[in-house]
Amino acid sequence: MTETLLPGDVPVSLDEARGWLRMGATIDDAVVAGLMRAATNICEAFVGQWLMVRAAEETLPIGAGTVRLGVRPVVGVDAVVLLADAMTSGGGEAVLAADDYRVMIARDGSARLTINHPGVARQIRVAYRAGMADDVNRIPEAIRQGIVRMTQHLYDARDKADAAPPAVIAALWQPWRRLSLGGGR
Repeated sequence: MTETLLPGDVPVSLDEARGWLRMGATIDDAVVAGLMRAATNICEAFVGQWLMVRAAEETLPIGAGTVRLGVRPVVGVDAVVLLADAMTSGGGEAVLAADDYRVMIARDGSARLTINHPGVARQIRVAYRAGMADDVNRIPEAIRQGIVRMTQHLYDARDKADAAPPAVIAALWQPWRRLSLGGGR
């Protein structure tokens, strides 16, 4: 399971969203800010990538010595810890040096970790960073526009359970969508 240690920044400012919504007073700012976070989460789920670089941590079964990280695009691995099975070896943890594992980051940002000598360990804990950009201004404008439009849709449809988002939002995000076919981790 992937754990976010820091929430992702919203790559759209509150003023941008308020301007798009044509809002004058600041009375709904908290509502709009929450909808912007929701729209950003929806975007990340749709494109299959984190937008803003942030820290992640996963505990994964080692299997045959290779694991695939769950979030992309991976920009760096900060720590890898072997977790020994408490039943067979009394438990314990061992922090691996950088030359004890190999990281392979594919063109789509997915990453595999190969452990050179896992020993009796059955799991690893990996701390890493993933995201498309480390600055909100480096997020593609089409993604940002999709987030603004999704925020508008959520704001306008808050009392309508069956309101579908406009197709233009998917069209704006589609070029950055990363899908994986079958296979597990």
